[in-house]
Amino acid sequence: MKRGLVIVSAPSGTGKSTLCGRLLRDLPDAIRLSVSTTSRAPRGQEKHGVEYFFVSPDEFKNKIAKDQFAEWALVHGNYYGTSKETLESFWRSGFHVLLDIDVQGAMNLKALYGERSLLIFLEPPSIEELERRLRARATDPEEVIQKRMKNALQELAMKNSFDAVIVNDDLDQAYLRLKKVVFEFSEQIAAGQWRR
Repeated sequence: MKRGLVIVSAPSGTGKSTLCGRLLRDLPDAIRLSVSTTSRAPRGQEKHGVEYFFVSPDEFKNKIAKDQFAEWALVHGNYYGTSKETLESFWRSGFHVLLDIDVQGAMNLKALYGERSLLIFLEPPSIEELERRLRARATDPEEVIQKRMKNALQELAMKNSFDAVIVNDDLDQAYLRLKKVVFEFSEQIAAGQWRR
């Protein structure tokens, strides 16, 4: 049975990680999370193979040279990428692959795996609400919040390039919409009817 990619992108503070985590808990027999590779050092309690696969910058560049990434980017001086082998291994095992990834990465994956990928954009109810959520976290300094807001506007401008846009105005309702879109995709790709 053909399996695909479920790619979820959203501005920071939209609830993407919460919704993706719920999807993984509810569908353990159908979907697995792709763990990215990065050249940055682990932070806090992060573990290799759990949050990321941590490699040196030279190891990362070597993987680029060997064409081992489905997509990769240099972000704030650190490399981040999605391993082709990770995706293919999950597909061989009969799972869809969930990617919690930025808009640039989503577009790169669409270019490579368009015929088997579902792109979902999670949208905040409003820019004002997004800023309120970011401030309510009380974890970021003002310059980081401003940068996240600027990035959010750029990401929102790309939402029409996605297959589905889900507004997270209510977490439970947004989750039901997300789950419905994923089920429809799963049925269509299994039947060979997924069309982009």
